[in-house]
Amino acid sequence: MTSSTNAILFINANLVDGNADQPLKNHQLLIRDGRIAAVSADTIDATDAIVIDLAGKTLMPGLIDCHVHVVASSANLGVNALLPDSLVTARASKLMNEMLMRGFTTVRDVGGADYGLKQAQEEGLINGPRLVVCGKALSQTGGHTDYRGRFDRRNVDFYADKLGALGRVCNGVDEVRSAAREEIKGGAQFIKIMANGGVSSPSDPIEFLSFSVSELEAVVEEASNAKTYVSAHLYTDEAIRRAVDAGVLSLEHCNLITPATAAHAAAKGAMACPTLVTYEMLKLEGAQYGLQPDSIAKIDDVRLAGLDSLKIMYEAGLPMAYGSDLLGDMHVHQSEEFEIRSRVLPTQEVIRSATSLAAKLLRMEGEIGCLEVGASADLIVVDGCPLSDIRLLSGQGKHMPLIIRQGEVVKDSGLLSR
Repeated sequence: MTSSTNAILFINANLVDGNADQPLKNHQLLIRDGRIAAVSADTIDATDAIVIDLAGKTLMPGLIDCHVHVVASSANLGVNALLPDSLVTARASKLMNEMLMRGFTTVRDVGGADYGLKQAQEEGLINGPRLVVCGKALSQTGGHTDYRGRFDRRNVDFYADKLGALGRVCNGVDEVRSAAREEIKGGAQFIKIMANGGVSSPSDPIEFLSFSVSELEAVVEEASNAKTYVSAHLYTDEAIRRAVDAGVLSLEHCNLITPATAAHAAAKGAMACPTLVTYEMLKLEGAQYGLQPDSIAKIDDVRLAGLDSLKIMYEAGLPMAYGSDLLGDMHVHQSEEFEIRSRVLPTQEVIRSATSLAAKLLRMEGEIGCLEVGASADLIVVDGCPLSDIRLLSGQGKHMPLIIRQGEVVKDSGLLSR
């Protein structure tokens, strides 16, 4: 159930947004008409507002996950691509609601979700996070998201229009341009390309370089013409560097990056989006949820380098946004990326990855991921302080008694009724 009220005033709030290693204590914050109207250490005059005393609790921006696939209800993505659109939609609605109940008020879908799902959420037909979509990811024949395998000779277009398919196949500069334009016409807010081999697809080893340089440059030009950017699936250092040189700005995964390439990417203004939790869960649970043996054999190629990649990118000054990239029933582990990253990164940096840095990657700075006047009232209340215990952001939202999305109360465990 959701509810809304015109104005809510939080008092005695400890504010945490990831930009400092200590909370901003005993502040007041007013939301009105779906936006943050005032933030102050002094008393805010708002006699018409509902007052919520947050003594001992933390007020944060709603969390942002920059790498999800809301249509991926199965870890076997080839099977997922063949499911009826109606079933995919129903399952996506459930997954999105669960994400929202974990405190994620915005998610970026990097392959699969279409503008229809985005509109359904905006119309209130799906109770989920704000959805940022790219439509279908672009892949070449035999690349990541081509799930036909070695012996399947069917034309790849047989699943191109299925909602459950994460990507579409295109070959050559002209087809790549056409595919990018089709996705933009269909409402894509950025373009996703598969520029490296992947774990979940059957015929592309991790070191596989997908798309020629000219194809990469073509899709970057199309995105730039549409005033947006390109996100690329990448693992190996060689693939990352060629994508950066082609103008790709959003670097997904990056497990095998070197210090030199991380520094080069930072200098070019790129951002990374690591997704370490998915490899941990694929290793532990992938087989039971349908991941194929040839995919399981590839997991450790990227999993074992994950924590080192975080240290490399952090030391190189390459900004890292929060991503999870989970499939099927493994979505329940979405918040565990916080704990994994905190093993090697400062806690405030981990929180910043899901707030202001994520907002920057989505080109929504000042709108989400912050506690600033004028921003959307996407807020979570946390029992205790995540800067002291990052695990408070996990546990399926059990430590979050109040979640507000765009001024709308979507979860209340009694704070409003006190």
